[in-house]
Amino acid sequence: MHSISFTYILDVESVYHSQAMEISFILLLRAILLLIAGPCVFSAVVPALISFGDSTVDAGNNNHLLTLAKSNHPPYGRDFPGRKITGRFSNGFIAIDYVASMLGLGSATVGYLNPEAKGDNIVRGVSFASGGSGLYHGTAQIYNVISLDDQLKLYRQYREDLAHVVGAANSSRILSDAVYLISIGSNDYLNNYYVNIILGIEYNRRQYRNHLLNILSGFLAELRNMGARRVVVASLPPFGCLPSQITLYGLGKETCLQKLNKEASIFNSKMLKLLQMFNGTDGMKIAYLDIFSQLYDAARFPAKYGFVEGRRGCCGTGRLEASILCNKFSIGTCENASKYVFWDSFHPSDRMNFLIAKTQLPKALQQLL
Repeated sequence: MHSISFTYILDVESVYHSQAMEISFILLLRAILLLIAGPCVFSAVVPALISFGDSTVDAGNNNHLLTLAKSNHPPYGRDFPGRKITGRFSNGFIAIDYVASMLGLGSATVGYLNPEAKGDNIVRGVSFASGGSGLYHGTAQIYNVISLDDQLKLYRQYREDLAHVVGAANSSRILSDAVYLISIGSNDYLNNYYVNIILGIEYNRRQYRNHLLNILSGFLAELRNMGARRVVVASLPPFGCLPSQITLYGLGKETCLQKLNKEASIFNSKMLKLLQMFNGTDGMKIAYLDIFSQLYDAARFPAKYGFVEGRRGCCGTGRLEASILCNKFSIGTCENASKYVFWDSFHPSDRMNFLIAKTQLPKALQQLL
């Protein structure tokens, strides 16, 4: 058992208060995390980070799909180093990029469908995630993105690729010691169950929740059978605090919708019990990454975290714009996204992603390492 202290991770987010320093801060932050939280501490402990899920951990896989669920256009990526448009659903980095840095795994996570995902570039892990995907297979079909089943198929292919690069023995060790991060489930509700009348007739809320949890259970069992031993599963976010959901269902109110938050909260509590059942079986360790609590708090009390806006996203009006609706023609896009909890109407800003990774990752890793 490795005992690791995270007290040395610098409390540097206050630098964000200077609008002119936003991009330079992000670059500086990456360098600090790599130097302090990386190679000297974690590289021998965690050799790779492997991600499955939806837009919250999609490092650009949807760029290579025929889908409307894309973010490979301005203003997405405007605060990424070099203002590079990567296909991340963020103004800059997503949480797994900061996770990778904190684990000492170097540069930004690479999507498996990226042509650059080969050779040494895949040794430290890849992302199989796809924006718009969900636990339920039908959710991915809505946007023609990579379903969770297909992400698992890509992972099997990746295992073969990795063995060719580093050899079978080294590949087996890397895959066993890697951290697997799963962030998925929001689209099953927001873009499917809440808007799909037929699905609502087929399943009541309890039945649908149980169906999703059964799918997650099967997925975790598959990962375990293929040798995964360190798994982090992210909670659902507070649905009722997402700008898009407040706009759609808030009836003109400007506050979080507790009915939607309760739905996510119940799912999270049931999921946590499922994870506890898996924890310790066949050597698998599973940690719960609590996205809900911090995002819920930040959305309601943005000033507490150094933000000025928690109700609207930065892009456009910040109320409905996301994916293709968040574009260079969107009127009203803010100048400084670091002042906003949300980048668009669905996704956290780069700075919020950093805060989530900085605050929640240590709690999860202490259970795994």
